[in-house]
Amino acid sequence: MKIESVDFFCLSMPEVTTEGDGSQDALLVRVAGGNSVGWGECEASPLVSIAAFVCPMSHGACRPVGASVLGQTLDRPSDIARIAAQIELDSMDLLQAPHTWSGVEIALWDLLGKARSEPVWRLLGYDKIYPKIPYASQLFGDTPEETRQFAANARSSGFRAVKFGWGPIGKGSLQDDVDQFVAAREGLGPDAILLVDAGQIFGDNVDAAASRLPVLENVGATWLEEPFHTSALEAYGQLAGRSRKVKLAGGEGAHNFYMAQHLIDYGRVGYVQVDCGRIGGIGPAKRVAEYANARGVTFVNHTFTSHLALSASLQPYAGLSEHEICEYPFAPKPLARELTMNHLDRDAEGRVFPPAEPGLGISINFEAARKYLVDIEIKVKGETLFSSSNTF
Repeated sequence: MKIESVDFFCLSMPEVTTEGDGSQDALLVRVAGGNSVGWGECEASPLVSIAAFVCPMSHGACRPVGASVLGQTLDRPSDIARIAAQIELDSMDLLQAPHTWSGVEIALWDLLGKARSEPVWRLLGYDKIYPKIPYASQLFGDTPEETRQFAANARSSGFRAVKFGWGPIGKGSLQDDVDQFVAAREGLGPDAILLVDAGQIFGDNVDAAASRLPVLENVGATWLEEPFHTSALEAYGQLAGRSRKVKLAGGEGAHNFYMAQHLIDYGRVGYVQVDCGRIGGIGPAKRVAEYANARGVTFVNHTFTSHLALSASLQPYAGLSEHEICEYPFAPKPLARELTMNHLDRDAEGRVFPPAEPGLGISINFEAARKYLVDIEIKVKGETLFSSSNTF
C-alpha cells in the first residue's frame, strides 16, 4: 500500500503553565494508506514539529520530513526502516526532524499492524509478551508535606513503584532535597520502589549530584534519573563510579539510537529510558532495547502523556521478560487522559500488558479531542503549507 496522507492535530489545554508536565499539549498524527488508518503521537513542541514536516527545502540535506514520507510504499517493517534512513539523509540539518518523524513512525506501525491484523509487538518479532510493573510517574510537591501526601496517594492506589521528579529538586539547599527524599520514602512506606528524577538540574556538576547520593542510598532509591544534560557523558560516567547502590537512569532526551548507546557505553547508566515520541519512533527504541539487553542494562520506557504514547512505548521491549518496570502516567492533564477511548489499565496484580489487538490497540476519542484542538495555519510567500482545517 501507499502512504496516502499524513495529518497533524495540535491539542492543548486551555492554559499551559511552566510546570514540567508534558501532558499539557499534544501532537496527534494520522496516517492513511490502503483501507487503514494509523495513529501516532509526537513528544515535542507541536507547532515546530508540524513546521518540520511542511517547511520549504533549504538545501539537499535540509528537506521537509514530508518529502520522504508521502507516497512511499508501506507493506512490511523494513519499509519503515527504509523511510527512516531516507529522512536521516535528506533532513539531517533539520534538527526537529527526529521528533516529527517519531509521531509519524509510530502511526506507520499502527497502520501496518491494522492492515496485517497483527499487534505491533508481533511485527517487531516477539512471539510472547510479558507484563510490566508500572510506576506512578509524578512531580515532587512544592513542600515535603505535599510530596509525602502524593506518595501516600499513589501507594493507596495500588502502585508498587513510584517516581518523583523535577519540582524544587536542586533549586534550593542540599537539606531541602534531603527533606523531599525522606518525605517520599515516608509516604511510600518501606517496601515500595522509589525512583528519583532530577530533571537535568545539575548540568554537569558531578559534586552537586554526588552530594545527594548518601540520602538517596539511605531512603533506598533504586535510581537517580537525569542528574545531568543528556549529552554530559563524562559527568554521567564519573557519577556512576561514585555511586555504590543507586544506579543512574537516563535517555529520554536521546533523539537517535547513538545518543542512547553512548549513555550506556560511556555514561554507564544502569537504566536506559527511551521515549518513542522523541528517538525516531518504535524501530530505534527496539534497537536500543536489544543493545541494552545484551549489555546488562535495563530498558525502561519514557511516557508521561497519553495511553496511545504508552502503548507505543511498551512495544519495543514487550517480549523482554527481565525488563519489567515501566513508566505509567499517573496524573496527566485531562487532555492526555481523554484523548483515547481505552486505556492500559492495571490488572489485579498491578501489572500492565501491551495490547494484543492489531496495531497499537488504542482508539482515539474524537469527540473529546475536538475540545482541545488548536487552530493553526502556516503560510510562506502567500502559500498555505499547513492548515488545521482537517477534521477527524
